[in-house]
Amino acid sequence: MKIFVINETQNEDGQNSTNQERRCAAVPNTVKKFVRMGFDVIVQAGAGLRSGYADQDYQDEGAIIGEGLEGIKDADLVLFVGSPSQQHISLMKRGAIIIGHINPFFEKAKVRALAKADVSTLSIEMIPRSSRAQKMDALSSQASLAGYVMMIEAAAALPRILPMMMTPSGTIKPAKVFVIGAGVAGLQAIATAKRMGANVLAYDTRSVVAEQVESLGAKFLYIDIGATGQSQNGYALALSDEQKQLQLDAQQQAIAEADIVITTAQLFGRRPPLLIPKATIALMKPGSVIVDMAAESGGNVEGSIAGKTIEVNQVTVIGSGKWSQHVVKDATEMYANNCFHLIDEFSRSHKSEKSTNSIASLAVDLEDEILSQCIITHQGQVCNEQLLKHYEGIK
Repeated sequence: MKIFVINETQNEDGQNSTNQERRCAAVPNTVKKFVRMGFDVIVQAGAGLRSGYADQDYQDEGAIIGEGLEGIKDADLVLFVGSPSQQHISLMKRGAIIIGHINPFFEKAKVRALAKADVSTLSIEMIPRSSRAQKMDALSSQASLAGYVMMIEAAAALPRILPMMMTPSGTIKPAKVFVIGAGVAGLQAIATAKRMGANVLAYDTRSVVAEQVESLGAKFLYIDIGATGQSQNGYALALSDEQKQLQLDAQQQAIAEADIVITTAQLFGRRPPLLIPKATIALMKPGSVIVDMAAESGGNVEGSIAGKTIEVNQVTVIGSGKWSQHVVKDATEMYANNCFHLIDEFSRSHKSEKSTNSIASLAVDLEDEILSQCIITHQGQVCNEQLLKHYEGIK
């Protein structure tokens, strides 16, 4: 019963790269817990270095440090932060279990390869946002950190202060922050902006979140665009073209008046909606800042570039991405805890009669309300119905 923790901070040739993942799927504390549960834990050398953990820290808690990828060959459970490469897939034994951010809606070929390799793949971003799954919900834990980081990045780029300040030479008015999208990331951005003293306005297509926005001390922008809702994963549903135009028109004034705009709108398994066209950016004050959370997946802001900060009509547009990696120590600890809770939940229930397979004390129970949504390959097949329907639609 072996767990292998991948070092994702390197290229496949073993060289360090600043473009690679900085987080790690385990921390010394979760290694200690796994060892107590009876797992053998192998951590690839250097896996935790960029998140603040030396190999010795893992060894002190009972892990074995493995050079290269040799340990993946007989591992029963392989932990990723991101997604396995073709090299990883080729080395894994049949029946192994993978946990990671697979991005399956946009990685059809990789998902097919995982099924062909006969590994059970758990796509952690597809864990449902339910009360029972909350402690395993890595998407929410990382989004919360992203909301904080985006606000800090925006404040650093803004050529003025956020709070009201009374001085002998006059009173400085508080900066205006407009947050579009009040999900996990948006709510954290709102809370951070309020703590920094800004005047905060927020909007979401789901008016049900207005109470949460207002409980943080912000104002909610009410826009009547007709019936809206949210998916079982907690994402806002896609709008019609007419609804999109109503939203764009109604938001234009709030965007034009804001010193900082943060967009967090993303659709599960789809390209994010365009929320701020260049024509609207042109209405903003010179020196204003926009942070586009969705820049890496298509963008909420016209002209934003994934991984870069640019200037559009004298407005700074930040699309740096990898938001939670700016606070990599906390991001690693939170993600590692999500992975531990997931494994702990299903290793304890491995004797369930419903289990179709049991490897490394982790039961692959396709009847379970959580696993049925996030297991995407099992026993040589792509087994997630939502994913299969999506693939049929893009043939």
